[in-house]
Amino acid sequence: MATDSTVSPLRQRMIEDMAARKLGRHSQRSHIHSCQRFAAYLERSPDTATPDYVRGFQLHLIESGLSICNRNRIMTGVRFLLRVTLRRHDLAAEVYHLKEPQKLPLVMSPDETKRLLAMASNIKVRVVLSLGYGCGLRAGEVVRLQVKHIDSAQGIIRIEQAKGRKDRNVMLSPEVLALLRQWWTARPTRYDEGVAAQERWLFPGRKPGRPLTTRQLNRLFHETAEAAGIKKAVTLHSLRHSFATHLLERGTDIRIIQALLGHAKLDATARYTRVATGMISAVESPLDLLTEPRRKLNKTRREQPPAA
Repeated sequence: MATDSTVSPLRQRMIEDMAARKLGRHSQRSHIHSCQRFAAYLERSPDTATPDYVRGFQLHLIESGLSICNRNRIMTGVRFLLRVTLRRHDLAAEVYHLKEPQKLPLVMSPDETKRLLAMASNIKVRVVLSLGYGCGLRAGEVVRLQVKHIDSAQGIIRIEQAKGRKDRNVMLSPEVLALLRQWWTARPTRYDEGVAAQERWLFPGRKPGRPLTTRQLNRLFHETAEAAGIKKAVTLHSLRHSFATHLLERGTDIRIIQALLGHAKLDATARYTRVATGMISAVESPLDLLTEPRRKLNKTRREQPPAA
């Protein structure tokens, strides 16, 4: 597999295999980069690899200090090459994935979220952050919003072909709708010529015909979080975590939250029960229950009138 700007026949076959299976653009780029790294380790084409080289490459990744997540991502791309493009199932069987540590999502408190939104530098920043928290949208979903996705009559936002190539609807709150209308009057229109109104990006980027990038959105978030004095190592995705956790703490059915987030499995949504601090702190400890009968007895004795 060529590691320079040229495209080798093997790389071209892999690109065609990924396109035939409708892998996303980011997945294709990740798989190609992974196989380039494998080829650099081999110092020759991957189609000459042996089981020992596959095992050695996996050991090399761990010794190089890569995180388990990145190591697994690289081996997913290599396994695709071996199993699909090369049809070397004996080599693909040598690939194994390590169990990733399960970490709790980092969630902001309602007060921190309020401070964050209050410190937005302009209406554009306020709107994009409000969509992340108020609707539970991912960064990529926020930047790809178009006018046609906003249904004010039904009070919903339609998210098209999100993660996993799935559509879903999320609620359009009156607060978010008011912010969107305010932003629409201030939104730059220099790139809208010739574009139908319903097809226009809500948040146009610097390049004509392209929306705001997720990198630009992340930068706006971190600038605002710093201005708000939030010391936690929060990310833009923390707004989505906070959306789910705060809904759960207010008693929203977990299956409704699952639908709003677009999770295929309930287990992915259930993890927010581990960070819903309001629910956790409200649980009565069994230690308190041990002394409860004694407390009730003392209270009853105090309430009884003294004997005549």
